[in-house]
Amino acid sequence: MYQVLSLKYRPKNFDELIGQEAVSRSLSNALDSKRLANAYLFSGLRGSGKTSSARILAKSMLCKNGPTSHPCEVCDSCKMANENAHIDIIEMDAASRRKIDDIRELIERTKTYPSISRYKVFIIDEVHMLTKEAFNAFLKTLEEPLEHIKFILATTDPLKLPATILSRTQHFRFKPISQNLVISHLANILNKENIPFEDEALKIIARSGEGSLRDSITLLDQSISFTNGSVNAKEVASMLGLVDPVKIDEILNIVLKRDREGVVSILDELSSYEADSIIDQLTLNLKDKFLSKDPKFNVFMYERFFRVLSEAKTMLNMGSDNGFTMAMTLFLMIESMNLKSIDDIMNEVSNKEQDSILKDSKNLEKDKKDLIPEIKTTKTPYDEYLANIYDRNYELGECFKRSVKFNDFKDNTLFITSFGDEVDSEFLRKSSKVIMEILRKTFNKDSKIKISKLENEQNLQNKNSKTINQNYNINKANIENFSKDLSIEKENNLNKDLQGNDDGLNNSDFDDEFNKDLANLKKFSKLKNSLNSQNLEEKNKSLLNELKNSNNFKESEETKNLKELTRLFGDPKIEEN
Repeated sequence: MYQVLSLKYRPKNFDELIGQEAVSRSLSNALDSKRLANAYLFSGLRGSGKTSSARILAKSMLCKNGPTSHPCEVCDSCKMANENAHIDIIEMDAASRRKIDDIRELIERTKTYPSISRYKVFIIDEVHMLTKEAFNAFLKTLEEPLEHIKFILATTDPLKLPATILSRTQHFRFKPISQNLVISHLANILNKENIPFEDEALKIIARSGEGSLRDSITLLDQSISFTNGSVNAKEVASMLGLVDPVKIDEILNIVLKRDREGVVSILDELSSYEADSIIDQLTLNLKDKFLSKDPKFNVFMYERFFRVLSEAKTMLNMGSDNGFTMAMTLFLMIESMNLKSIDDIMNEVSNKEQDSILKDSKNLEKDKKDLIPEIKTTKTPYDEYLANIYDRNYELGECFKRSVKFNDFKDNTLFITSFGDEVDSEFLRKSSKVIMEILRKTFNKDSKIKISKLENEQNLQNKNSKTINQNYNINKANIENFSKDLSIEKENNLNKDLQGNDDGLNNSDFDDEFNKDLANLKKFSKLKNSLNSQNLEEKNKSLLNELKNSNNFKESEETKNLKELTRLFGDPKIEEN
């Protein structure tokens, strides 16, 4: 007789319990150490192993070799427990027997001793369905049962249980079974049944089971029948009313390509499926790609796609049109790819700022070049000649630079002026052969030097003093002649005025005329005093300072104390002036 896979492959011991290692370890240790509680509470998702664990725990308590975590499976108690026919294991469904009368009947049965085993075990499934009155009637018995009575309560909603019940039991929480463990268990079942399968098909089944192993095994049993003994992804998806996973990948590729025409065409194919299931499949597919680090997607794309899909789920819950919601979802996913991340925007702004700075700096350099004309420096023949002297002898170069002034170079002749002191002149005279040798190497073997002589400062000062004295004598003679003529003229005019106007001249007129003459005489006296020897000496110094500040005198000052260059160079080819 055929037996469904969920019952056929139901775990018979804690080692076969899938995905509940913490529960298995705790109960096994309690059995082996004989530390058994009066009541246990198993809570968790449907199909997570609560009822199976309760039956395993009851069998382990009643085994002939027990209590033990590994029942022998051969004794009468184990065999009857596996066949759900043990007389001392009483199972009660609280969903159908939830009234206080049902609890009273159960309490009466606890007063009797076990028939063939050491314990009488009561398994109450869906215990949260009991009424308030039933819970209150059950409290005393649950807290202080007889030593041979054990209670195992199971529920999917422990929050509905009164705190008084929770405080009287050891609570074990069963977690949802991971998808990988479900897939592994389904593959193990198919291998034992010799049924071929595709891994993608098992992923779809495990995903649809949502953490419930019993639901997944039931779907596997159904898919075996639907596919006629060959479990493949396409037919399993069709059986579950889901879109083929290949089509889901195709939808995402269209979104990545931003193919709006492709979206419009694929919407017709998706019209026969529920929008809610499509969105769930897209979300799960993106999750798998995220965990597998698909290079086609980045974190920002996952985040934006998830937002769009979440908003689509909200719209569907509000009763929106399925087709329109699906279309808007796909187009929004395409548009979300046009958004730039904060890092991209910051990089663009930074690059623009750098380009602007570089552009401004180039313009500034260009403006500088336009404002500041390029200064072209050209070396004279004398500069080249002087550099060669420095290369030959630095001390000679320094002496030549401070003792010689370059004038011109033409017709293969170097025109210079010498103004060195006696020490420099002696040094240059001793080095005359070297100087001429460098000259010929710099220019050619016929090159020669022409030296000019500069007057010294003392001669110039004497000439200037003579000029000043001559000018002074001339000015003094002119002033004396002018004073004589002025005195004679004033005296004659005064006599005439006195003779001609003796009668009509009054005192006021005479005083005015006299005051004028007196003022002229004072001016003459001042002019005469200014020409004394002291003033003459001061004027000579002032004139000499003016000459020193002039360009001609500056040149003579730079070339003061010069000697004749014939004393410097002994070469007969040097011409002297």
